[in-house]
Amino acid sequence: MTPTLVRHHSRTATAPSAGTTGRARDWAEIQERMLFPLFEAAYERLDVGPSTRLLGLDCGSGLALLIAASRGAAVTGVDGPDRAARLALARERLAPDSGRPGAAGRGPVRLVTGGPADAAEPDLPPFNVITAFEPIGCAAGDTEDLVPALRAAVGLAERGSPVVLAGWGPPERCATSAVLRVATRLTTRVSDAPRWRPSLRDDLEDVAARAGLKPDGSGRVACPFGYADLDSAIRGLMSTGAFDAAARATDQAQVEKEIVEALHGHVRRDGTVWMPNVFRYLIARTP
Repeated sequence: MTPTLVRHHSRTATAPSAGTTGRARDWAEIQERMLFPLFEAAYERLDVGPSTRLLGLDCGSGLALLIAASRGAAVTGVDGPDRAARLALARERLAPDSGRPGAAGRGPVRLVTGGPADAAEPDLPPFNVITAFEPIGCAAGDTEDLVPALRAAVGLAERGSPVVLAGWGPPERCATSAVLRVATRLTTRVSDAPRWRPSLRDDLEDVAARAGLKPDGSGRVACPFGYADLDSAIRGLMSTGAFDAAARATDQAQVEKEIVEALHGHVRRDGTVWMPNVFRYLIARTP
């Protein structure tokens, strides 16, 4: 299924900073849905359903969890306190009364602030699916926190459970790569800023090996980024957090100007913005 163009969102003079409710809502309403085909492809391959007990790492505002719960899975999502605003939106979507089952026809939902260890629940059966849908492969060092999180999550899962890792596809097949390079260009003077780098063929396999997981298949999914206009594109892209360091190194207006220039070739005659992308997922197994 291909995501539709998102509706128009008017842009304020100063876009919300990362971690705020406004930025989290931009992610939930504009950007997160671009990964819908990735979530669906992985769930179809694993036959996620009522017998699934899923742990979602870095669950954000919860769209992937919502899809799994709608298939009948029991889902637990964890995310860090630095993304509390996204997790609050996940609670709105999934579990208005924390700890209670979701809406009719959905599996039960738990949302936890913290890491995998905080999701441990002695009275519940172990998980049999783990997902890490936060795409890796566009910034140097973007796997450093993921590996220990996966190692911690393995201890909460049944032996041989599938673990889904996700990443960007080859740069030549991801139109958004050129836009992400803007962040690196604007942060050349900031020594600790994340640097864009082209994704590598074995990025996901490398993460799996470091986490003690055994690869068991992979796939590629088209995830085009489609926006109703430039304003929506800017809000959506900024909500990813990829440009936060650039905004600190220069200013918000300069970052937005550079993004608009990078998007120039992707604006269609009707004003919509369309960037074809390919994402990759890896299925690995817990030991």
